[in-house]
Amino acid sequence: MKKITSTFLLTSVLAVSANSVSADTLDSAKSRGYVQCGVSTGLPGFSNADASGNWNGLDVDVCRAVAAAALGDAGKVKYTPLTAKERFTALQSGEIDILSRNTTWTLTRDGSLGINFAGVNYYDGQGFMVTKSLGVKSALELDGAAVCIQAGTTTELNLADYFRENGMKYKSVTYDTSDATIKGFEAGRCDMITSDQSQLYALRIKLKNPESAIVLPEVISKEPLGPVVRQGDDKWFNIVKWSLFAMVNAEELGVTSANAKSMMGSSNPEIGRFMSGQGEKLGIGDDWAFNIVSQVGNYGEAFERNVGMGSPLKISRGLNALWKKGGLQYAPPIR
Repeated sequence: MKKITSTFLLTSVLAVSANSVSADTLDSAKSRGYVQCGVSTGLPGFSNADASGNWNGLDVDVCRAVAAAALGDAGKVKYTPLTAKERFTALQSGEIDILSRNTTWTLTRDGSLGINFAGVNYYDGQGFMVTKSLGVKSALELDGAAVCIQAGTTTELNLADYFRENGMKYKSVTYDTSDATIKGFEAGRCDMITSDQSQLYALRIKLKNPESAIVLPEVISKEPLGPVVRQGDDKWFNIVKWSLFAMVNAEELGVTSANAKSMMGSSNPEIGRFMSGQGEKLGIGDDWAFNIVSQVGNYGEAFERNVGMGSPLKISRGLNALWKKGGLQYAPPIR
């Protein structure tokens, strides 16, 4: 989800003061023994806690990868559930080390909130979900509809632009959390939900009868989602950025959680550099990339188990396929 803060002044002040937060996040994480990761309050496939309180999802795996790289152990992560309204403040204030919470990369956020996006772990776009009983096949049939929406997000802005451009009107029914939004939809308080398509698929499986709802084909915006860190700590920024890049590079090189150990002795020089080297340039151990892949898996593995066709969400790779396979996932080389 995508948040435009309703308290811009407060956010701006926090952005300025973010530099006063301890600049060496890596040392802080080492000292406390874990990475503090900001996640959603519960979004299946991306960041969601199971019945035992164990967090899992594509965004969670980014945090686990960072912990594997920085601390040598993907399990050394603690999670802070955050609403859309809370997430940037938590990062700016130093409450969390990394925000990995299906957050859209925009110029405004990069340029005014004192934060840096460290890459894209999911290329998304805003869409619409309706009940099948409504009988519509296109968003262009929704003139006058009541729309369930999470308050204070860029989703609202995109929705207003789309309806205005197409000469349509709508009524907003706003909620503070994604759980409240899907409950409002299921209770019949609105005709449709609009959000990132990834979130719509995640919310649909929370319905008592998921087959009662469909995601319409229209995608009305670009929503590159990725992990976020505070500005002012380039070392930590690089660690987070290259942890994500390592997952993508590993998939391209054919290195998986199952074969990582055996690939340590590969005669391929690119795999050799990937598996044991370059760590000193990041201020971490040379086995950082090996730790990520052996403990978390490559990007394709993470995608498949969390949101792919082998998961309840059953989302195709689409734009999130590797660049060699027609997608947008492309990482700089580790050399």
